[in-house]
Amino acid sequence: MNITNNYTNLDTLKSKVKNTKEDDKKLMKACEDIEAEFLKIMLKEMKKTIPKDSLFEKSQGREIFEDLYAEELAVKSSKCSSLGLAKSIYDQFNKTYIKK
Repeated sequence: MNITNNYTNLDTLKSKVKNTKEDDKKLMKACEDIEAEFLKIMLKEMKKTIPKDSLFEKSQGREIFEDLYAEELAVKSSKCSSLGLAKSIYDQFNKTYIKK
């Protein structure tokens, strides 16, 4: 097994990859989706830390509404770049894998 040859082939493939504006948009969308998923998981875990109120029971409908609200909040927050995680992932990917 020739390791040096594998690196040469990888560099050759990287040099042949051309990055277009459409590819940039797709990559940024994927990065925003990753940030949204991260925020959604974070919001669900934060919600678990809130003590349950024994005075009023939550209905199944309210639970579903709160979950959908947290999901939508995560998606909107990622599109506004509130954390900047999507931009960081995008920049790192471009720096590491894409040669312009």
